[in-house]
Amino acid sequence: MNFKDYIRVIPDFPQPGIRFKDITTLLKDGNVYRSAIEEIRKAVEHLQIDIIAGPEARGFVIGAPLATALGVGFAPIRKSGKLPGETIQASYDLEYGNDSLAMHKDAISPGQRVLIADDLLATGGTIATSMNLVRQLGGEVVGAAFLIELSYLTGREKLEGVEVFSLVTY
Repeated sequence: MNFKDYIRVIPDFPQPGIRFKDITTLLKDGNVYRSAIEEIRKAVEHLQIDIIAGPEARGFVIGAPLATALGVGFAPIRKSGKLPGETIQASYDLEYGNDSLAMHKDAISPGQRVLIADDLLATGGTIATSMNLVRQLGGEVVGAAFLIELSYLTGREKLEGVEVFSLVTY
């Protein structure tokens, strides 16, 4: 299946010159969505994953069904201040400023094999920060999986030492 056929490209969103890759057109087709998760599952199942971690919000859309398909748990990564329990945080740079992500301190157990899952790999900042959080908790990041990779933004370079899988590459 050519998953690009189900991803709408919207020119000049959110600003001029950007060609936004809209996955809502893929998500609304249950058979295509299920097929995408299944393809990612097949690509990563050899990693012997104990748990999947995904950054909000689209990391939840990919990570949670992937965790279900693999029969493992899911650990949410959220913007700081959004999780109710005791958390750890890590900051990262954005194009204009910075932001921080958080995880519950008990989300990952030391030694667990963790896959980071998200909808998009662009510059790699969010995923590198997510990996940092998992490692702070003693988890071993064994891979990262994405629905889409924008290879021209070279985010993969920030993910050294882990296996990276992207279903669709632009």
